Amino acid sequence: MRIGISIATMQPTRDYREGARNIIARAARARDAGLDSLFVGDHHVTTAPYYQNSPILGRILAEWDQRDCGALYLLPLWNPVLVAEQTATLACVTQGRFILQCALGGEQRQSQGMGVSHRDRRAMFEDAVVLLRRLWSGETLDHDGYWQLRGAQISPLPPQPIDIWIGATADVAIERAARLGDGWLGDPGSVFDATRHQLGVYREACEHSEKAEGAVALRRDVVVGKSMVEAKRQMDPYLGNYRGFDPDALIVGDIDSVAARLNEYKELGFTDVLMRNISRDQDEALATIERMGRVREQLK
Repeated sequence: MRIGISIATMQPTRDYREGARNIIARAARARDAGLDSLFVGDHHVTTAPYYQNSPILGRILAEWDQRDCGALYLLPLWNPVLVAEQTATLACVTQGRFILQCALGGEQRQSQGMGVSHRDRRAMFEDAVVLLRRLWSGETLDHDGYWQLRGAQISPLPPQPIDIWIGATADVAIERAARLGDGWLGDPGSVFDATRHQLGVYREACEHSEKAEGAVALRRDVVVGKSMVEAKRQMDPYLGNYRGFDPDALIVGDIDSVAARLNEYKELGFTDVLMRNISRDQDEALATIERMGRVREQLK
């Protein structure tokens, strides 16, 4: 099982350049810790500073190497030609494999702020996935759907195929991920039993469609301390109000206990776990990233 990072690009600071520096430093620490992959997320119409995925990833790839990388795109909020262009360019910038993570985006406020239909987001999502694959392949296309395209094409093209990992939680959405994607990205807020059920849904859907299973990846929000006591102290400011998650979905502990928790997902058959820092304190976040490299070594 590979251990990667999804870097938190929401940085609640009044010094906006400091926020960018924090993200860059976390990417460099993930590289030095030997983590297997590097990702950033996607969010729009925010009140807190949220550094946007394509430009910030382009910058932090200067701190990375040939290991996997990618970004999440909430596809109904984006023109698919723009996503195809930006991801193809990022795939040319990176030395390794580029992976597009994608999801519907459940917040109506984002849809309204971006001027797109929240009601139609499921059909828009499926439309966008098909268009992305056609554009990446070098096709020039006309399209009459949620986007009216004439003579759409992109250049440069990706130097190697871009995998699509689809984030999904509900059974019907997981079945869609199995049908359309190259992998499934699990819900970061799900507890272990729910995650096990969701993985079973994905595997059954792949079998039903006679399609080979792709990557099965999971984001987990973590604090890794020098000791259990230190980890719990770092978690104290976030107790009861962390993203609305069930506390059992969070992983908080020392290196040994975090490795033991992640080994449970390895035994289920997950191919990738992507860590995400809980602590907003930069020193604590960097220390957790470094220790996740040691967790990775234990899991090997």
